[in-house]
Amino acid sequence: MTDCTVVDEAAHWADWLVRREHRGPGDTVEAARLRAARKHKLPERLLWALRYRKPKRIWADLYVKLQEAVETEIARQEKALEHDIEITRARQLTPSGRTAVAQAEAFLGAVAQPETRAAP
Repeated sequence: MTDCTVVDEAAHWADWLVRREHRGPGDTVEAARLRAARKHKLPERLLWALRYRKPKRIWADLYVKLQEAVETEIARQEKALEHDIEITRARQLTPSGRTAVAQAEAFLGAVAQPETRAAP
């Protein structure tokens, strides 16, 4: 991978983490960036730089920490989806509800396959 590709990928991950942390109207990108940095123990300056002034290179340890943060967030979302499926399955479902649960379970099954799982 070239330096430019690595930095672009890191910038994409940083943007995705901040977007996941953003709470909607009334929230600011700066506040979301600070929460994401605190939550994943990343330097806030790194997230800022990757958004506004992309560096030419990124340190390997920061790249790995950013990658781990993305993987942690994906795992958290998958766990939340599994919990939602359990709750929904426990209710009286209509045929369309059962179809939605089956689709969500199929999605989780497909994501569990290592070759189909990709970072955002």
